[in-house]
Parts: sequence; structure tokens; C-alpha cells
Amino acid sequence: MLHSSLLHETVQLSINDRVLILNSAADPFVLEAPQRLSAGELILAEDNLASLQQFNNLVGADVSRPSPIMNVNTKIQQSLGADLSCPPPIYRPQLRVRHIPFHEYTLHEAPATIDVAILNILYQPSNTWMIYGIQVASYALKPGGHLYVVGAKDRGVLSIAKRMQSLFGNLETLVISKGQRVVYSHIENDSLDQHSQEGLPYTNAMSDAQNVVAPLAGARPPVNATSDAQNVVAPLAGARSTNQFPDLLPTTFAEGKLDEGTRLLVDALEVHATDIALDIGCGAGYLGMHIAHVASKGHVTMVDASLVAVDVARNMVEQSGMTNVQVLASNGIQAVKAQRFDLIVTNPPFHLGGIQTTEIGERFIREAAQVLRPRGRFYLVANRFLKYEPTMRTCFHSVEEVGGNTRYKVLLATNPIMSRK
Repeated sequence: MLHSSLLHETVQLSINDRVLILNSAADPFVLEAPQRLSAGELILAEDNLASLQQFNNLVGADVSRPSPIMNVNTKIQQSLGADLSCPPPIYRPQLRVRHIPFHEYTLHEAPATIDVAILNILYQPSNTWMIYGIQVASYALKPGGHLYVVGAKDRGVLSIAKRMQSLFGNLETLVISKGQRVVYSHIENDSLDQHSQEGLPYTNAMSDAQNVVAPLAGARPPVNATSDAQNVVAPLAGARSTNQFPDLLPTTFAEGKLDEGTRLLVDALEVHATDIALDIGCGAGYLGMHIAHVASKGHVTMVDASLVAVDVARNMVEQSGMTNVQVLASNGIQAVKAQRFDLIVTNPPFHLGGIQTTEIGERFIREAAQVLRPRGRFYLVANRFLKYEPTMRTCFHSVEEVGGNTRYKVLLATNPIMSRK
């Protein structure tokens, strides 16, 4: 995966700043930021559990709780290859590092309290997340606060820059290098309310909140990109002055629509009434809910590394009244390693940090083989050009195509080689 060093070259921090990282915890700058701070706070507004766990592992701290930077700083120095033969010259007990879910930031945090906000669009799954990120920044930054956004032209940084200009009333390109650039806006006194209203009408909060979460949770319904972006921004526009952002958890989700691949998987599934089932990377939870309905005497566990997806899926379960379903935040099967399943399904993502990859799907395949019962069934749906079959054949004795069309394929694997009773 490509990482940009442009934030290192351009971001200006004061030693007591409150710094907000917008769903970009995987950016290397996040490890560098504590080195520049001595008394402020580093807040990771992050919805990707895998990125958060990666940060935790590197710093040796649980950022779900406020943490003194002394221990964190030492770990960071070690991960960066620093010489630890001498102790750090400055004790830094007042800097705190903590985490809050990205999609819940405005529900729990006061407005106008952040000095610097940072967004790397490489780590945002879609344009929707990018737009939402700069709206969160507009809510969070105090007068005089700064927003830095880094990204490539082919990932939409120019489009985001235009939105920053409209929202903040100012924009500066700080550096351009090898297709990457850093764009910058700041909060001017009494200017944000005016700019946040330009072209962004405030509409019904509950209706728009539903439109916000659908694309964020990764259900991949067919939507129009332009109208989708408007649906994200509309409920957030002007909210700074009133501090009344809508709740991002909807009561309905994209009107029950399924993406084409998931529908093909549903059509191909063999579900038994007593199945103990697992949905890896559940997204909004459509697939798991369908299985739970058929496996009325069984149980379904849905897992996802996206915290907003988990919240949406949990809300769907609650609204349905079903009692044979649970939804867990989990990076792959981490939360269910000790369990065994009759049926496992997945529609894995195939982009990681903006790069097309089979890495996530291949990991899901290997993990499924570890927790599938010997007579269990593992189903995977994917685009035809994604070559998952070799990995599946190394993990299962039997692999066959059981559904699909010209664009998608549904694969069924049985008799796991790595199964443990």
C-alpha cells in the first residue's frame, strides 16, 4: 500500500494542540503526531477496527481510554526505529490519546474544540465518507482551527477541495508531489455558518440521516453519486451554530435494496433451520438477517470491522425483533475464534487503502476454514475477475461454483482442510 509523507512536510502543530484524525488512523503521520505534542490531545475518530487495532499494537496502549503519552511515546519511538538507549528527554504526562467512532463524533463531542483536523482520503471507502469527514471537521474545529486533507487526484481530492472552499470560504494547496497533494482550509471567525449554508439546504433530519448511513455502512446499494453526496451534506449543513446533528442510525436502510452480488448469493444459499451461521464482513446485515429468518431454530452471528456497519446491522436486528441474531465488531473472525459454524458466508471487500486487492477476501477464506465445522458450508460471492479459487482450494477439499452471472460468481467450499473439532 502506498503511503504519502506529505502530511509530515506540511502539517503545523503546536505542543498543546487538540488534534482530530478523521478516519485515517492507518496513516503513518498518526504515529508522528504525538512526537510533536506535549500537552494536548490526539483523538482518533475511527470507524475501521483493523486500523485502530494496528495503532494499538504499535503503541502498546488501549486508545479506547485516555492514556498518558509517556508509554505511548516510547512504543512509537521503538516502532520508528529510534535509539532507546537513553530515556526520552521530556516527560509528557498530559497528552492524551483516545478513540471515538467516526460516525458518532458529533453525537458525543462538543463543537469548536479542535485545533487541527486531518483527513487522508486514501483510507475512505467512498466519496460519501470524504464528504462526511470534512463536515465533521467543520463542526469540530474552533475559530482559527485548521483542516489538512491529503490525497490523489484520481481519488477525488480536487472534488473535496471544491467542497472545502465552499464550506470554509478559503482553500490553499500546500504541496503537490507525484500525483498527491495536501489541501488546507481554516476556520475564520463568524464565517463558517455563512459558508456552510451555501448550496447545502437543510432538509428533514430523520430522512437524511437514513441516507447518510446507507453508503457509509457499505451495503453497496445502487445509488446516484451526486444525489448520494447531497444526502450526506444536507443534514450536516448549518449544524455548527445549533449543535444538533441528526442521529446517524436509521430506522430503515436503503429501502431494503440489495446489491447484485449479495442477491445472487442469497439465491444460491442452502440454509438449514438449525444452522449456526456466521456472516463475515456483514455490512448492513441484509445477508445475515435473511439467514436468521430461514434458520429459525438456529443462530446467526454477523461480524464487521466497520463500526458504522455494526451499528446499522444492530439497529436492523433490533427493529426486526429477531432474537436469534447477534452483531459483533470484529476484524475478521477475531471475536468468534472459539466458536464453530455450520454455515459461513461472505461478500468480501476488494479495495484496501484505495488499492484493488484480494488480500481481505483471502484472509476471510483462511479464517472461515478455521471455524467451519467438518460438514459445514462456506459461500463466497465475488466479481469474476477476482481469483479466489486458488486460496479456497488450499483451505478446502471441495470448491465449486454454484451461482452467478456474467459479472459475479458464487463459490461453495466444503470439507475444510484446517477444520478443528
